[in-house]
Formats: sequence, structure tokens, C-alpha cells
Amino acid sequence: MFPQDKSELKAIDFFCGAGGMTHGMIQAGINVIAGIDIASDCKETYETNNGAKFIEADINEYTPEQLAKEIRVEKNDDSLIFIGCSPCQYWTKIQTDKTKSKMTRNLLDRFKVFVDYFKPGYIVIENVPGLYTSKENRVLNDFKKFLDESNYVCGDGLIYANEHGVPQHRKRYLLVATRLSQKISLPEKEENDKLTVRNFIGEHNGFEKIPENHIDDSDFIHTSAGLSEKNLKRIMLTTPDGGTRYCWKDNPELQIDAYKNKDRIFRDVYGRMSWDKPAPTITTRFNSLSNGRFGHPEEHRAISLREGATLQTFPKEYIFKGSNQASIARQIGNAVPPELAKRIGTTLSEHFGLMRINTRG
Repeated sequence: MFPQDKSELKAIDFFCGAGGMTHGMIQAGINVIAGIDIASDCKETYETNNGAKFIEADINEYTPEQLAKEIRVEKNDDSLIFIGCSPCQYWTKIQTDKTKSKMTRNLLDRFKVFVDYFKPGYIVIENVPGLYTSKENRVLNDFKKFLDESNYVCGDGLIYANEHGVPQHRKRYLLVATRLSQKISLPEKEENDKLTVRNFIGEHNGFEKIPENHIDDSDFIHTSAGLSEKNLKRIMLTTPDGGTRYCWKDNPELQIDAYKNKDRIFRDVYGRMSWDKPAPTITTRFNSLSNGRFGHPEEHRAISLREGATLQTFPKEYIFKGSNQASIARQIGNAVPPELAKRIGTTLSEHFGLMRINTRG
């Protein structure tokens, strides 16, 4: 039943960051009321682009009662979506300081408190695959058990972003859940050979050629990080269109001690993207040549801030605000690609419409 008779889906985006998930949901026709995040440097970016309220709060201290008072969210609202894309450092396969990231491990438990209090019609979780595959997955198992006991059904599993409109080799865990029916499915995947670097960046897509250490003070932020003298030599020797650090591994001046006789490890660092393949996963340090295959396919630099945002499927007019390049890169890399979010939102909208039709007979 639909006691509120709400005609429009609306959402609260927990751990919203710079608004990738929010923006995609808006593109799908969903009214995002607010985003919640502790990252103060995301506030201006989020509110500038999305017309939604940014609630700067630590979810470990913020309460459901405070949320209800601040934006007047009703309990048991069938048209309400709670989105919980919590920070994922603890579960990522990228080597991080687990002590520092341990505080992110149980954010899903905290999100559960809000779900239990409000009982929204829909729930969305997007995170790194490790949340799903890790042997320490008690957190996810407990959350799914809670959903079952609360009369939610869910569809979940690992997805590939390049099967959902995103030009990246980006593997993620996705869960969608509802208490309005006995079944819900993940967005349908599709094959699309146009999801390549060539079809998103480059001069033909409005990205003029720039050198390393180029500063673009406009909202387009076609800004590239500076390179050391050695790194500039390295990328100049790296073959265009997919070349790797193997191009200079035998150069005693340029070879890195940690990689000597270790060609099998960290194969992508210092590499160039390939024009006719999807990009690698855009991380929070995608503008750094040494942190992955983030070299431009042919120009002697790492990709720019705007190129990274475009490969994340942010619209070119999306305005990023931050105190420095690192802040903006972090906002972009941490985001859920808006096109993926749009497809999730469309799936929920279609499901909600069908439920209303069935309920009305």
C-alpha cells in the first residue's frame, strides 16, 4: 500500500561527497532532498550543482531524530530512498593504513540505524567489491540479515561500470532493496563499445592540448599537475596510446629502485591510457602520473581534473569547488559516476511506478 500516495520518489544521500550519486538521481527524475557528509570541502560543490541541502555532520554522532527535525522526513514513506555509499578505505584492495581507515569499517552499521528508524521504501548501497568479497564481511552480512528481518527484499552483486554507461574499468558492489514488493533487480547491463577514452576526452571533445603544470582558473578546470624533471622524461619515453613504464625500465637514470627486476608488480603506474579502451578506475589521485595508468594517451602529462571528471561522467558544466587540486581530485575520485547513479535511479523509478499501478489495480 501507499498510505502517503506520494507521486514522486525522493532521496536522502548519505555520505554524498561532491554529489555524483545525487546528480545521477536528479537526472533520473528523483527529488534529492539532502546530502549528508562530514567532508566540509564538498559542501560548496554539492550545493552549487544540485539544489539540495548539504548537511555537514558526522554520521556517528548525528541522529535520526535530528534528521527528522532538520528536513522533516516522515517514517514509513514508500516514496523515500535512503542511499548509503559510505567511505570504503577499509575494504579497498588498494594498500592503505588500516588503522586510519578502520573508522570507515562500521559506517554501514550506523546507516542501518537511520534505515531502522525511518523504514524508507527503498535503499541503495554502492561500495568497493571488498565489502562483498572480504572474509571479514560480517558488516554486510549483518546488514542484509537486518533487511530480511525488516521485510525488505534486495538485489545485489558485483557490477562493472563500463556495462552501465561509464567509460571505466570500474568494478563495484551494488545493492538495491525495497519493502514494497517481493523482488527487485539491479539495473540491466548493456554492451557498448563506444565507452572508450577517445569518445570522452581529447581535442575533438573540447579538450585543448595542454602541457604538464597547466593551470586553468575557469570553472572548466582543465588543470594538469606538474611533473618532476625525471617524470617528464619518463612519460616522453612512454609509447603513446597505452604505453607502460617498461618503455624506460632499462634506463638506469629513470628506472625506480622499487621496480627493478619486478615487472609483474604495479604494472599500470606511470602508464598511459589507451584511446580505444575504457579508462582505468578513476581514483582520488588520478591526476598523478605515479599513482596508476593516468598518463594522457599522447600528451606528456597526467590527465587533467576536468578529464578525470568527464571520465567519471560528470557533465562538463558541473562546477567543482576546492581549496587546491588535491581536494578537487579527491572529490571527483570518491564520487559515484553520475551515469551509473542515473541508471540506478531509473530502475527504482520504474519499479515504483509498477508498484503503484499494481496497487491501484
